[in-house]
Amino acid sequence: MRETDLFDGVRVPVIGQGTWHLGEDAAKRKSEVSALCAGIDAGLTVIDTAEMYGDGASEELVGEAVRGHRDEVVLVSKVYPHNASRSGVVAACERSLRRLGTDRLDVYLLHWSGSFPLSETVEGFETLRAAGKIRSWGLSNFDRDDLRRAPDGCATNQVLYNLGSRGIEFDLLPWQQRLRMPLMAYSPLGQGPTLLKHPLLAEIGERHGVTGAQIALAWVIRQPGVIAIPKASSLEHVHQNVGAGAVVLDAEDCLSLDNAFPPPRLKQPLDIL
Repeated sequence: MRETDLFDGVRVPVIGQGTWHLGEDAAKRKSEVSALCAGIDAGLTVIDTAEMYGDGASEELVGEAVRGHRDEVVLVSKVYPHNASRSGVVAACERSLRRLGTDRLDVYLLHWSGSFPLSETVEGFETLRAAGKIRSWGLSNFDRDDLRRAPDGCATNQVLYNLGSRGIEFDLLPWQQRLRMPLMAYSPLGQGPTLLKHPLLAEIGERHGVTGAQIALAWVIRQPGVIAIPKASSLEHVHQNVGAGAVVLDAEDCLSLDNAFPPPRLKQPLDIL
């Protein structure tokens, strides 16, 4: 699978694994852990979670999945804005590390902008980095103007990006690409089945011998410097996500998708879930 730089020369596959809503149902725990493990074995080594997801349950699930494989994966977690004071971010990270069963995070993100000054949050991040508790830090749900005011050292920005939500293409995505700051795309297949039911996706998928969902995912990672983190709660989803990494859309495909899902012509408010 194609790779891209994430931070400090660390290269990662352009498709990872998201975990929003994973770990919340005890009856699904075994299958969800198996899916994450299968993804790791297949090379989907970026795993994204957050203290918000299931009030820590997702981090505990991820911790179980990566046990014995910690050095093979790039772990990403996120801190709540209300925990993002200078000392609060350090304490929140320690709790996340305990739930994950590890001594370090590879990337630690501020989940969205809150009441604490960003400079104070970054001081906490840098304290953690100096202590070896995190390798890098970044932001989530930040638009271009807010991101431009961020202190130096931001490794990545994680935002909503899919065929039905293309607003970042107007200014945020090109700006990050110019800076070579990778963008992590959450919900790359949209929320719910609406997007994936569009008949054009099935039509293009038939030409390529893949599913419509794989076309939607391949479209997201067509952009340089974009890492998609689709949720994979089953082995079938994992296999589809892996297969999407091999799909190459041609100019006709992209033009058809542009006609069905028009790119932005004006600045739009940042979409957030």
